[in-house]
Amino acid sequence: MIFSVSCSRAPAFAPLALVAALSTVFNSSVFAQDEADKALTPVVVTASRFANDPALAPIGAAVISAGEIRGAGIDNVNEAVRKLGGVYGRQSSYGTQDYELDLRGFGTNSSQNMVVLVDGIRLSENELTAPLLSSIPIDTVERIEIIRGGSSVLYGDGATGGVIHIITKRGTTTGTRGSASLEIGSFNHREARASVMTGWEGVALDASASKMKSDNYRDNNAVTLENFSGGAQWTSKEGRAGVRVDVSRQDSRLPGALTLAQFNANPRQANTPNDYASLDTNRFTAFVERRLGEWDAAAELSHRERKASAFYDMGSYGTSMVKYDTKQTQFSPRLRKLSTSGGVTNEFVAGLDFTHWNRVTDSASSKADATQNSRAVYLRDEVKWGNARIAAGVRHENFDKDSVDPVPYTKATYSKKQSLNAWELQGSYALAPQATVFAKAGRSYRVANVDENALTALANEPLKPQTSNDLELGATFGDKAKKLTVRLFQHRLHDEIFYDPTVGYYGANVNLDPTRRRGIEIEGSLRLAPAWMVNANLQHVQATFTDGPYAGREMVMVPKNTASARLSWLPGSGQSASVGAQWASEQRYGGDFSNTCSARIPSHLTFDARYAQKIGQWEFALVGANLTNRHYFSNAYGCASGIYPDAGRQLKVTARYDF
Repeated sequence: MIFSVSCSRAPAFAPLALVAALSTVFNSSVFAQDEADKALTPVVVTASRFANDPALAPIGAAVISAGEIRGAGIDNVNEAVRKLGGVYGRQSSYGTQDYELDLRGFGTNSSQNMVVLVDGIRLSENELTAPLLSSIPIDTVERIEIIRGGSSVLYGDGATGGVIHIITKRGTTTGTRGSASLEIGSFNHREARASVMTGWEGVALDASASKMKSDNYRDNNAVTLENFSGGAQWTSKEGRAGVRVDVSRQDSRLPGALTLAQFNANPRQANTPNDYASLDTNRFTAFVERRLGEWDAAAELSHRERKASAFYDMGSYGTSMVKYDTKQTQFSPRLRKLSTSGGVTNEFVAGLDFTHWNRVTDSASSKADATQNSRAVYLRDEVKWGNARIAAGVRHENFDKDSVDPVPYTKATYSKKQSLNAWELQGSYALAPQATVFAKAGRSYRVANVDENALTALANEPLKPQTSNDLELGATFGDKAKKLTVRLFQHRLHDEIFYDPTVGYYGANVNLDPTRRRGIEIEGSLRLAPAWMVNANLQHVQATFTDGPYAGREMVMVPKNTASARLSWLPGSGQSASVGAQWASEQRYGGDFSNTCSARIPSHLTFDARYAQKIGQWEFALVGANLTNRHYFSNAYGCASGIYPDAGRQLKVTARYDF
């Protein structure tokens, strides 16, 4: 079954025009509801991509609430996923807050093997860049859902490692509330944030803005980040519709990589004192949800514009300026029928995903104009009866990839069509009120992005799609006071897309021989006393080749063991405190593809803490990260070289006013 759609570069006002049309489905009763109808029912975004009762929450998922984020003193989404969600992260080459997140041990390609969404809209790009989570104002976040493991049926390309879904606050239905905060800290860190929400007669408006400046830990690594997010929505008992605008501006200096000798001598030094980069993003989104008889209908239309540039000073080799102009439009309509009969609840979902992506490159070495169109259809059905749940789903997706690069000797001119299928079968059973077992099996996939296809062993020949056979077994025990979740997982990959430094003179992106990720994840929480709570996450993963000349060798930049823990104190007296720890075992350097480098990236253990005191509407907090001032690194692309150091000890003081 193949679906086609004609896509063009959508203007920035496209989502606003859509909402103007969608608003006609709401009758005048939205402005004349009773007070009982104005209140929004608490919901969760389920594995079906619809808001629903918590009883149908994603099987085996982890949820981070806004209260947990606030209590830990975390001021960006990336940090919340790492420190509260137990997701391993490695320092990016930018040296900023946006660590490269890694679900289930995918190393240097971790960002390409998970999907990041904001309110159902993909942030993941068709290029070798990590989603910029720091562009999401932290005060807008209601919760973060982390779904580990293959999820391509609902989310398509790149969801083998899992999905990180950020759900923003839906505004207040009556009255006005907001907050403002100021923060200063080490490395000349300064940040100001403000947010406000107001609502009346079924209408809700919200806006958040922030500006951060920091010199960061290393020389020539100063960053300036400005964010704005604003939305409007109309709500009735029949549904809701709205628009959102998100704007982000980031300017950063680039310190470059170090050798191990340079790191040991001075981890703060810069190797590229003149390099810099900028990243500007505009995101426009419109959404609608509507009850149509026995069916629920929903759709999102999103248009994203991203302009990136970087300047590199190569000394005697001259200088280089690279510019990227990227546009992406996504349209995702879907239907759901939720019915209950004789104690059996059935949820059937059918949806379409259409995406048009285009990037124009401007540099001395490339003038590539690349486009990717994708069209997908998916079906999913879940049945819940008694203590049991069973869900099954399928997805079919087509990709059209086109790229033209007139610069001589490039490898980025091609036209390719690719077609992929995904499936999943999962279920759970409550053995007792506080004991549930679950299992998942499926097939997920990803296609090579534009950067990977621009550097292949065969000129102008895109890589084959990557597929994975996924399996997971798990159990959850306990309640809110004490809870333990254990998962055993395995991913068997064919044609894994990866950079192989041993191919050719400079290396190339290739389809690997069969590989495997398998391991165990443990999540636990325990209320030690009314005011004391401890949370912990542990992951053990083996990432290896299973066939070919590299059979048995380890994949690079994948720590076998990672762990995080947090102790929180909330006595209810206006005071609060927490202390956390993050640990990762040693791992192979990124350039050690043949497993011959005698050195390894060392293991590291870091601690952070926060203490806060509320006085009326004010809250004052002291936050510390890497308290022992550990000198370490989590990202290194060569054997004892290509090192991007992590930050040393940092202290911050915050004042916040709520109204």
